[in-house]
Amino acid sequence: MSSILTNNGAMVALQTLKGINANLMKAQNEISTGKKVATAQDNAAVWAISKVMESDQTTFKTLQSNLNLAEAVVTTARTGAERIRELLDKMRGLAASAGSDANDFGTVNDQVIALKDQIVSIIDGTQMNGVNLLKTNPIGTATSFSVLASLDRTAGTVATAAQTITVNSVDFEADIEAATITAITDSTTARTAVSEIEALIDIAKKGAAELGTAAKRINDQSNFISELADSLTAGIGALVDADMEEASARLQALQTQQQLGVQALSIANQAPQTILSLFR
Repeated sequence: MSSILTNNGAMVALQTLKGINANLMKAQNEISTGKKVATAQDNAAVWAISKVMESDQTTFKTLQSNLNLAEAVVTTARTGAERIRELLDKMRGLAASAGSDANDFGTVNDQVIALKDQIVSIIDGTQMNGVNLLKTNPIGTATSFSVLASLDRTAGTVATAAQTITVNSVDFEADIEAATITAITDSTTARTAVSEIEALIDIAKKGAAELGTAAKRINDQSNFISELADSLTAGIGALVDADMEEASARLQALQTQQQLGVQALSIANQAPQTILSLFR
């Protein structure tokens, strides 16, 4: 039955064309933004997951910066500890040289005192950004230095657990700076001083090793956080990025469908005009 009031063919063609235009707009948005899920309206579940991952990725980048700064703090302390060990080696050599009664004990003792003063200066001055791991209290009244190393998220929740790396003070202030060395006045006191300096060298060696181990741990964690941030970036891309090759092919197909849809609607709209021929 033909009707001039209801054009079923035009309605079908119009609905088809609307669907094609909607898909065409979606393809154009994917190409222009590079994302198949750009808003929560596109896919609420995927969008929500991607935003959590983006938040974690940003946090990890910040953590990496903090870890790099912490590594620099510990490395500064390690450098100071190694320099102190070198000066203690010189002190031991001077004290050992006074083991003979034929030495100028006064001059040797003055040199030892000068080296000890230099060590005190290094202990007091080996700091970065106000943190000195060679002193009893590296910062404020604390006896250690901590850095946030990671945030571990519980799956499906907003809960995160903080993981920190703590570096204890090697306390050269109490163990080396405050230590007394017997004044060298003869060969006997020189040998006593050698024994005392040997003990200080052992303290300095162990302290430098502890700081080196801590710096290596922080460096490894920083590298891991960097790789983790890159993995999150790749994961986010897999969730929301558009496949540009597929989008391009789909766009061309939809453009062809749109042209055909327009022609079909035009033909359907002309159908009622054929009814006029019945009244001629």
